[in-house]
Amino acid sequence: MTRIIADISISLDGFVTGPDPGPDSGLGAGGEALHTWAFSDDPDDREVLREATARSGAVVLGRRLFDLVDGAHGWNDEVGYGAGEVGKGPFVVVTSSRPRSVRLTNLDWTFVTTGLPDAVAAARERALAASADRGQDLDVVLMGGGALIGSALDAGLVDALTLHLAPVVLGAGTPLFTGAAHTLVRRRVIPTTTATHLTYDVV
Repeated sequence: MTRIIADISISLDGFVTGPDPGPDSGLGAGGEALHTWAFSDDPDDREVLREATARSGAVVLGRRLFDLVDGAHGWNDEVGYGAGEVGKGPFVVVTSSRPRSVRLTNLDWTFVTTGLPDAVAAARERALAASADRGQDLDVVLMGGGALIGSALDAGLVDALTLHLAPVVLGAGTPLFTGAAHTLVRRRVIPTTTATHLTYDVV
């Protein structure tokens, strides 16, 4: 069964970027510490990353995040979705308008201009097709940014939430939770040397 899984790194005080994120510093001041786990040699961190990438039948991201990963200092052969696994996908971008050009032309991009629900629906179709091709259930992964995942939670589009809780307090930045209340059921906790990986069902 294909599920919609929101997957994001977060600080102890609830931020998914540090202060002042922008084109040259997508994670804001100090925000790189949120993703230390993704580049860790800890075998449990590596397994969490492998599992998340392997289950991805399609990946949804917002336009601001797309502009960062497709920008001059964005993804490359060493840094990308799954940290070293650039090329996974397909990727579905929620945007008000299509970009004039795409640097990462080797990746499978779909641009949806009619809103988040339509983007999630398009990603689900891609994930279902990939599931049929591979003979295994694959999911739609919402990789962010924080506003996209928060909106998806508030709209009731998310089946499960995976948080990579980094041992850092940022003090300010982009908060993940700003809207409606949500009831979560904890399904898994994996503590590592660099993060606590938490998975919840959204009910």
